[in-house]
Amino acid sequence: MTTESRFNGELVDTDTVDDAVLDAIDTEAAERNVSADLQLLLQEDTDISAFLGGLAEVSAERFSGTQPVLCGIILDRSKRNVVVAASSAEAARLDEVQAGFDEGPCLEAQRTNTVISVADVRSERRWPDYMAAVREFGMRSVLAVPLTLQSEAKAAMNFYTSTPEAFGPAEIAAARRYAELASKVGVIALRLAAHAENIEHLQAAMESRTAIDIAVGVVMAQNRCTQEEAFAILRKASSHRNVKLRVLAEELVASVGRATPATVFDT
Repeated sequence: MTTESRFNGELVDTDTVDDAVLDAIDTEAAERNVSADLQLLLQEDTDISAFLGGLAEVSAERFSGTQPVLCGIILDRSKRNVVVAASSAEAARLDEVQAGFDEGPCLEAQRTNTVISVADVRSERRWPDYMAAVREFGMRSVLAVPLTLQSEAKAAMNFYTSTPEAFGPAEIAAARRYAELASKVGVIALRLAAHAENIEHLQAAMESRTAIDIAVGVVMAQNRCTQEEAFAILRKASSHRNVKLRVLAEELVASVGRATPATVFDT
């Protein structure tokens, strides 16, 4: 007997859908469970690479049913390195190869903000070089879903499986809904990561300032000059030696018998 469920106003034949996808189709339960899982990821680490790695692992586990599903995520942030995260070493290699070719379903989804489905890599005519590599890994179906991050950052999730035609309408609909939830938490993760990076940059700047201030004092004492004159001497020496001012300052402080200066921050 055929069993049917209603999803987004349409009937879905549940006899042809994997149990993992059926769980995802239950949108109310999915939103509660996924939100809880992703909030735990936020609590564990503010590093964006670690968060995306955890997201890839959780996503692969969620969509794996009778057949395992691999997940890779590619994040491209303006003026920053591209971040590739994956649920496994194999998934990481698949996304790294895709990034190397600079073409493929995940990059297409990321750039066009559309869902890209590859029913069978053996008959897919798009991205021939990358599809050949995917076939070598034994994968047969690929589904790429964009993440909406409401910023200059662009990202997409790649799902791989060794089963052909594994991602039908129900799976694609479930992946869309899942990506919406993941995107909301991804926005928070990016903001937390940016905040943490700004703090690190501020601390580095203050530590650099500490070394320079002490070095200026040393030069003032040695040359009996004003603060402005001492700073000018350091800057000229830095330019002449082609060395960063902070490095020159640390070397000068160390040469007069002090340890490398450090700024103490309250924790």
